[in-house]
Amino acid sequence: MLPSELLMYRFDGEAIIPKHLPLRPSNLAMATELIALFKAAAGGTRSDLNTQLQVLEGEDTDYRVKRGLAHLLSTAFSMFEPRSPLDPAMLRQRTFALSAQTVPSPQATATTLSVLANALSHELEREVSPEQIHAGLYADLADNHVLTSFDMPTPESLIHRYNLSQAQGVLYRASHVTITAYRNDPGEYKLLFRYIKLFGLMAYIEGDANHGFTLTIDGPTSLFKPSTRYGLALAKMLPALLHVTRWSLSATIVPRSVSPYTPPVARFGLDTNCNLVSHYPPGKPHDSMLEQAFAERWEHTKTEWRLEREVDLIPMPGSVMVPDFRLVHPDGRTFLFEIVGYWRPEYLRKKFAQVHRAARDDLILAISERLNLERAGVNVQDLPARVIWFKDRIQPKAVLDVLEPAHV
Repeated sequence: MLPSELLMYRFDGEAIIPKHLPLRPSNLAMATELIALFKAAAGGTRSDLNTQLQVLEGEDTDYRVKRGLAHLLSTAFSMFEPRSPLDPAMLRQRTFALSAQTVPSPQATATTLSVLANALSHELEREVSPEQIHAGLYADLADNHVLTSFDMPTPESLIHRYNLSQAQGVLYRASHVTITAYRNDPGEYKLLFRYIKLFGLMAYIEGDANHGFTLTIDGPTSLFKPSTRYGLALAKMLPALLHVTRWSLSATIVPRSVSPYTPPVARFGLDTNCNLVSHYPPGKPHDSMLEQAFAERWEHTKTEWRLEREVDLIPMPGSVMVPDFRLVHPDGRTFLFEIVGYWRPEYLRKKFAQVHRAARDDLILAISERLNLERAGVNVQDLPARVIWFKDRIQPKAVLDVLEPAHV
């Protein structure tokens, strides 16, 4: 996504309208030129690339657009890595140690550094050349990172990504967001809810799969302490929403600064016809490493209980649960399995309140011992769900210990 300084928008009364680049020839040509520059820069340093980008900007008045496109190419399509034969910090330590053994010089010169590099190379039994030592000494600095790979987009996809990022950036300053997902394929709801859960968004959900859902989501500026991380999480939800067939979004925005030309509160709206394009895959989001590791361990467990990943929507008062897993026994018994990992206090309070209201007796919660439940002000002692605790990994045996007494 784009940093705040590269966001471009205007106000129409209270409405906030983000920058939108149409797919006209001039914009496609600009995107093509930037893509070609990144392709040619492969194998070079970030510093060299930035120098070329500055030359490309020149005196053009659209430099902020070019910077925005270049930022997306750099962060979403490029891989920068340090190139050094040895750890740069270790190289510096060894070099400075050798330097301390020589007579102090009033001024360090390139010759001095070459002498030290040769000495260190000799000390390392010539496994690393002086040239490699010289190049790797400060290879860990961001400007010296090398462009090792570039996943070249089409000019059209880059502009689509830019337009989406501008819309996402508006949500950085949202106080409340309301999404209406009209009657759609149930799989689309499930995908949307999984992303909302994945990003840890606090949502109040009303409706059902037959008629549609209304989601009221707290924005970052509605929290007791505005959170940049939460604002980014909210923005990451927008590409997932684009996979829903029929929807609308309205948001209340608190501008960063208020002037005679900006309203104290702005309104932002989008719907199905916004012409934004998602870069998220249409399938389900990737499992967290925690979920994936648990599923892999379960496969090697000798038990009749089957672990299912695809679970139906579970209506709850004020929410919809999309459990991480369902456990099914051949005799017909089933349990829902939900992992409560690393979440903020506000999310935990809402999460446990929903579990209380749902009052389901077929729910197992795996709760991380790393959570600060006291700070969140929640108590799990009287939860209607069965509870297991974990530290770094969830052991199948702990789940089976909860399941097995059920059929005694």
